[in-house]
Amino acid sequence: MKNIGVIGGGIIGLSSAYYLSKAGFKVTIFEQGDLKDGCSFGNAGMIVPSHIIPLAAPGMIAKGIRWMFDSTSPFYVRPRLNGDLLKWGYEFYKHSTKAHVARSIPALKQLSLFSKAMYQQWAKDLPFDFGYNERGLLMLYQSAEAEKEEIETAHVANQVGVTANVLSLAEVQRLEPEVRVQARGGVYYPGDAHLTPRALVEKLIAQLKEMGVTFHSSTKVEEFVRERNVIRAIRTNHGEFALDEWVLAAGSWSGSTAASLGISLPMQAGKGYSFTIPDIEKNTRIPSIFLEARVAVTPMGSSIRFGGTMEISGVNHTINMNRVKGIFDSINRYYPDMKVTMPAKEEVWHGLRPCSPDGLPYIGRSGQVANLIFATGHSMMGLSLAPGTGKLVSELAMEIEPGIPLQAFHPERYNT
Repeated sequence: MKNIGVIGGGIIGLSSAYYLSKAGFKVTIFEQGDLKDGCSFGNAGMIVPSHIIPLAAPGMIAKGIRWMFDSTSPFYVRPRLNGDLLKWGYEFYKHSTKAHVARSIPALKQLSLFSKAMYQQWAKDLPFDFGYNERGLLMLYQSAEAEKEEIETAHVANQVGVTANVLSLAEVQRLEPEVRVQARGGVYYPGDAHLTPRALVEKLIAQLKEMGVTFHSSTKVEEFVRERNVIRAIRTNHGEFALDEWVLAAGSWSGSTAASLGISLPMQAGKGYSFTIPDIEKNTRIPSIFLEARVAVTPMGSSIRFGGTMEISGVNHTINMNRVKGIFDSINRYYPDMKVTMPAKEEVWHGLRPCSPDGLPYIGRSGQVANLIFATGHSMMGLSLAPGTGKLVSELAMEIEPGIPLQAFHPERYNT
């Protein structure tokens, strides 16, 4: 039985540990935090096969520049003289093309549907409820520009077999009988789903412990002990650990961790914020995205969560309340009757999403380090793609044919 170390205890690392353990490996998770927070806890909880267009797409550069001058906008890059940021920005620019989008759509679609199938299996197999519901996703728009863009996206989705229904406001309102919606209309993706992230992560950790997975929290990888092209051990703030194989699933820290192995893994942390309103009197039924504000809205039982922004400002944990205000101000523009109050700073959650410059995750075995597998760079899609990624990691570890082709996600595609 091989001993496998998973570096990173977020939802990607946990999913990898689950499938590795089921495949018969002895698994140890190393997490630099305390497993009580992180990007997997406070996100929107959406499973989105509808999201087939990568972040690096035509028009994103122009939008990003326009948004940068508004402190409440959904996107912000903090200007700084940083070599990694400049390289990332150049690669993002190079990949913001129609050709890149066309190449990426089939790969993202396959990975998303593969992962959703794993979630459906989890909902049947796991001995706990994590709020999994298949009610679809509504993309709501108020401007003619957003309407045109989203209808074009819906057309692309339908062409590749992802069902997208363009709805009038009256049709949107019929799907949301409890909450008045203010919009020109929307696009409904019936194949999407959602869950309650905290319930999933906390119960999955408990399940993994029952399965025999070992956890080392507050354990930071400081150095790799290498012998030619093999990692023999890791040195951490809690000692040295020698295992047979390694999975790098360290989220926004994966880039710097890979760099210490001499591997280029361009990565920027994209900070997002969310807040949750409990005991909402009249809740939405279907998760939604406010397109102009780029705000995700998810009903979770009697609560509702609002999340958004993409703030490229380095690995830091400062909370910019202007960004939070941008999310808050959008609520009554779309749901004019919903009674909400601006959250206090201590009520705001934030997480760092690991963003690759081409908008595609890094999944695959390293060509430079024989016993290393990558599973990172999922940006805003980490939760959505987690079980599918975990299953693929286990197949790579077993050295069997992966469930889907992985060429588009090759982890060392920037090492040429």
